[in-house]
Amino acid sequence: MSTFKRKASTRTVGPGLLAGTHASPFSSSTILTSSGIASLDDILGGGLPLSCSLLVTAPDTHSSYGELVQKYFISQGLASGQKVCVIDEEPGRFVSECMWLSNGTSSCDTMTAENKGDSNETDHDAEVEIAWRYEHLKQFRTTVSASEFSADEFCRAFDLTHRVPRHFLDQAIKSSQLMLLDVSSDLTRLIDVIAENLGTSSQEVLPIRICIPLLGSPGWGDLHPKDVLHFVYSLRTILRQYSHGCASVGLPPYMSADSWGGAGWLNKLGWFFDASVTLAGFSADPSLSLTFPSYHGSLHIHTLPAPQSLLSVSDRSSTLRGVSSVSGSTGGRENNLAFKCTKKRLVFETHHLDVEGGVGERRIVPAEKATSRPRSRWRRKQSSRGGGAAMEVELEGELEVEAAAAVEGILTGSLTKRKKVTFQGEQRDLYDF
Repeated sequence: MSTFKRKASTRTVGPGLLAGTHASPFSSSTILTSSGIASLDDILGGGLPLSCSLLVTAPDTHSSYGELVQKYFISQGLASGQKVCVIDEEPGRFVSECMWLSNGTSSCDTMTAENKGDSNETDHDAEVEIAWRYEHLKQFRTTVSASEFSADEFCRAFDLTHRVPRHFLDQAIKSSQLMLLDVSSDLTRLIDVIAENLGTSSQEVLPIRICIPLLGSPGWGDLHPKDVLHFVYSLRTILRQYSHGCASVGLPPYMSADSWGGAGWLNKLGWFFDASVTLAGFSADPSLSLTFPSYHGSLHIHTLPAPQSLLSVSDRSSTLRGVSSVSGSTGGRENNLAFKCTKKRLVFETHHLDVEGGVGERRIVPAEKATSRPRSRWRRKQSSRGGGAAMEVELEGELEVEAAAAVEGILTGSLTKRKKVTFQGEQRDLYDF
């Protein structure tokens, strides 16, 4: 009898787990909750563990991708029946701008069906074009979908074209599922309020999400780096005391660079959070937008959650990062990651270069504006032989001079004819006059 046994999947929600959570496939004692973006969950190692915190920075002042990630975090908590606590200058306005499920449904099958419909059309064309030996190979993908990430409704598929219904927000506020807190200059008092809310939720056995979209914005008053570090350290201490809570914190663009907090500012913040990522948008640099037209920015990973372990679970389970065995032939090296925001969703993908030449289609003829130089502007004029060495002279022709002037865009009068003299002796010497 064989001693090998197939490992049962631990991604299904058990009877003892909280709403909108599941156990980590590598540690049954680690409970994960979704960030609202399936590709970001894959990078984090399956999701954000409870009692952990996530820092999202976006230094680009021309975009708000960091706030968009926070809105996904809030929407996922509301759709999963979890408690959500939002701390902002105008928390009501921020929550009302969050995305929601398409057609008011809670299933992630809508976007999955759309993706399958698109893939079926492309697969039908691919079967005709590609060779028969490649028909059974898997299609090249740059991201993960919500449907394959979890069998249950762990991660919902939100649509950016839909907003949270107003009646749903009113009901959530009335039932204390959604708590809106205004910022206060007294950070110590704010920490006490967060601890009180976490203590109340522990009696109801419901997960609670703490979202701070813009920590340190002008509404927070005049904060110094020391004040910010003390606040996030106190927040992390509270999360360690209550194992049913998690937090997602964002910083304004001017605080997301080392120029505000000094050298190594982002590295310091990484030590106070369990996970820290930076969304560097390309809109501030036009050259990057032209070089990578398929992406809106790059993703930089500073730290990843590793609860009860020295090694992050993401190193063994992430498909996008490419360092685990589940990545297939790309395992063993970390991939470059980027993100793009389409009409309906924000997705993180592996970063690949476009087609060589910067075009999206194959060219079989030169471009319309392409010009070519004459093959040779030189012609042999005369050849003579002396007593000791042979001399060969080449003169530049008039037609070639005019063609070169047309290509360079200069006047022919400014060009003078040149000649090359070659002495062929023991050593070949070339002189250009």
